[in-house]
Amino acid sequence: QLQLVESGGGLVQAGGSLRLSCVASINIFSITAMGWYRQAPGKQREAVASITSGGRTDYADSVKGRFTISRDTAKNTIYLQMNSLIPDDTAVYYCHGQYWIRNYWGQGTQVTVSS
Repeated sequence: QLQLVESGGGLVQAGGSLRLSCVASINIFSITAMGWYRQAPGKQREAVASITSGGRTDYADSVKGRFTISRDTAKNTIYLQMNSLIPDDTAVYYCHGQYWIRNYWGQGTQVTVSS
């Protein structure tokens, strides 16, 4: 029932910025939690940032102070503002939503940070 569509990935220089968007097919207040995960080649998928329906946020230590998760409820959209990007941020970024007892994933968007 829940569909998630990401956009905004690309190739940037170290120190640059990107903003990722994830559009949900239902009212995001109905979604228990949403967030962003990433997976680099040869590494496990890791949680980057999350936001609950009540607006509470959480971040991985590796991105605190650089990334910000936010939402626009009128557009059923969450965002990930990524600043001061470093090559270690290179990964496929996935939007995630927990709805009822199930987990849903977007198709992923590639972020590449060059030196």
